[in-house]
Amino acid sequence: MRPPLRAAATLAAAAALVTGCSSGDDWSRPHPKPSAIGTLGPGFVKPSATPVPESTTTPRPGSWSGVHPSEDYRVVLLTYGDDRPTKTLVKAVEDWAEDEHVDLRTVVADNPHDFIPSITEAREMRPDLIVSAGNDLIDPLATVTPNHLDQRFLVVGAELAEPTHNVTSVDWSGASFRGEGLGMSSTYDAKSFTAERCAAAIRAGVAAVLNDLTGIVIWLDDV
Repeated sequence: MRPPLRAAATLAAAAALVTGCSSGDDWSRPHPKPSAIGTLGPGFVKPSATPVPESTTTPRPGSWSGVHPSEDYRVVLLTYGDDRPTKTLVKAVEDWAEDEHVDLRTVVADNPHDFIPSITEAREMRPDLIVSAGNDLIDPLATVTPNHLDQRFLVVGAELAEPTHNVTSVDWSGASFRGEGLGMSSTYDAKSFTAERCAAAIRAGVAAVLNDLTGIVIWLDDV
């Protein structure tokens, strides 16, 4: 004999409590505010002044390596493009997330008409941080980010021309795409997107965000 629908629902709910996802899988559950584990090394920023929004800082190489995200750090990787620089950035983010035990989810935009809906999808997941990889996402991000100042964004391998305080970028001479019709930088060099530099970009950027050094551009020419 089949159980009544209400009884069946109760059984299903009980089973979900026993076999359901951990807190790292269910982002709808309460989540502590993330924090930095460890401290920034000397030379990440000038000791005389904290960088102001829209400014550029050139940290000493490796000065970010002692900073790690707290447990269950929730990150959405937002990406578009199958060019080699973008693929290298994506791989760097994935490797970093695995090394740091970050709860990473990925949103891939299918086509240009999907850029803003994809950003919205990533934001509605309510992550601690949205990491963007791919030059074509810069202009859509410039449109969306000023309207959602409570959501933190990290752009790797490019930058917004006029970022708000919730958008941090990591860039270098061979990258430096800024969107807004400015075209590709004359110094753009796809070969500059090395695995080493992209790995440094995600680590340096997250270290800055975790230390509330946001809205700035982190310049990594020395990596």
